[in-house]
Amino acid sequence: MNLVRSAATVGGTTLISRLLGFLRDVMVAAAVGTGPIADAFFVAFRFPNMFRSIFAEGAFNSAFVPLFAKRLEGEGEAAARRFAEDALAVLLVALLVLTVAAEIAMPWLMLVFAPGFSEDPQKFGWAVEFTRIAFPYLLFISLTALQSAILNSLGRFFPGAAAPVMLNITMIGAILFLVPLTDNPGRALAWGVAAAGVVQFVWLAVSLWRAGMVLRLRMPRLTPDVRRLFRLGVPGVIAGGITQVNLTIGTMIASLQAGAVSWLYYADRIYQLPLAVIGIAIGIVLLPELSRRLRAEDHGGASWSQNRAVEFSMLLTVPAAVGAGVLAADIIRVLFERGAFTSADTEATALALVIYAAGLPAFVLIKVFQPAFFAREDTKTPLRFAAISIAVNIVASFALFFYFGFAGIATGTTLAAWVNAGQLGARLYARGEFAPDAMLARRLPLILLASGGMGAALWFGAEALTPFFEDDLLTSIGALALLIAGGVLVYFFLCQVTGAVRLGDLRRAFTRS
Repeated sequence: MNLVRSAATVGGTTLISRLLGFLRDVMVAAAVGTGPIADAFFVAFRFPNMFRSIFAEGAFNSAFVPLFAKRLEGEGEAAARRFAEDALAVLLVALLVLTVAAEIAMPWLMLVFAPGFSEDPQKFGWAVEFTRIAFPYLLFISLTALQSAILNSLGRFFPGAAAPVMLNITMIGAILFLVPLTDNPGRALAWGVAAAGVVQFVWLAVSLWRAGMVLRLRMPRLTPDVRRLFRLGVPGVIAGGITQVNLTIGTMIASLQAGAVSWLYYADRIYQLPLAVIGIAIGIVLLPELSRRLRAEDHGGASWSQNRAVEFSMLLTVPAAVGAGVLAADIIRVLFERGAFTSADTEATALALVIYAAGLPAFVLIKVFQPAFFAREDTKTPLRFAAISIAVNIVASFALFFYFGFAGIATGTTLAAWVNAGQLGARLYARGEFAPDAMLARRLPLILLASGGMGAALWFGAEALTPFFEDDLLTSIGALALLIAGGVLVYFFLCQVTGAVRLGDLRRAFTRS
């Protein structure tokens, strides 16, 4: 398996999904802005979206993929399928119980996840209603995650990566066809979320059928393999979903300030693009790659894969972080400032984006380092570090919120990400399971240098194009596209000049197995 080529497949498909997601968010912003309906919907959407990110974007893989791959290679396809069917049966029952309990307890759950809404009975009621409608998405997306993990183990990365495309298409359909039929757009959007779960489940079921891995529904049994799956899976899910856990904590605190939930949501959507395209894609591909090499006792190959994953991810992430920070206000203005989304909303959202951008390399490194633990069936160490990260996030967010408002929440999330990434890297180094090789040690400083040069070019370019950002929509979109394209060209020119990366290196990365 070619690591970079497979990551490019996942990342490219994810890019399409995120671009559709931006289109969806632009339409949502125009429809609901940042008012009480928007706050209520974004809290409701945070529930299923958090679980989508935790389960579907790699965390469930942390436990399932090594165990499934072991059955597949050691005992054959029939044993692997039986293990998957046993896992499906137990997971389905657990999810049904959780869904029913959550639907009943939703008013009390909302007091925990959005305590500030209790001061506005109407907004609180909308949040409860919207979340009840959207919550069954959790059931379907968790089952979808199991299907995606099987396909990833078989080397079929495209169907799982394409599943979020179905979410965005369904949501866009809800905005176009359901919103005009109701007096509350938040309600229509919540129904769109629920429908998206069903659509994604069907998409993955068809993909499994085409792969010859149809799962039958069995009576749930806690077999030794299933018990081991859940022993590994629970800490793996928490550790793998630490970014989403921290964002959810931020949402809880943000509910205490009017508009803050929406500002953080829109900023989150921007920096999640490079995180998904780069970090999550590499993490998904790296886990089966490391598992395969470690089972073959190919420790040299595992080290090479880990180093190239760090190098490739930083090659793309560092300039993305610099670009998002420099162009934050222009990006938000072009994408969202229309309809109910005002210039004041742009300023607030841009500030949050700048802070999140400072943590983007850490968010990606977490996704790159965690597979090294998961491939060794060690999910407890990342869980301990995740717990420390959550504590840092809670303390920092609360302390800074009372001085800086929503910006303090974004700062707490960024600090927590760097703490988590630092702990993961340091532990791998201490255990001798990751050490930067000569190529990474030489290229990383050059990547930072090239990114800094690109940032300076973007700064002066944005100043020169300021009048165009104040013109009509098509002109401002063109100006932003020109800036981004120019930044990309400047960055890769500087990479070529400094030796951070050369075209020949990229060609070899896509051909080496």
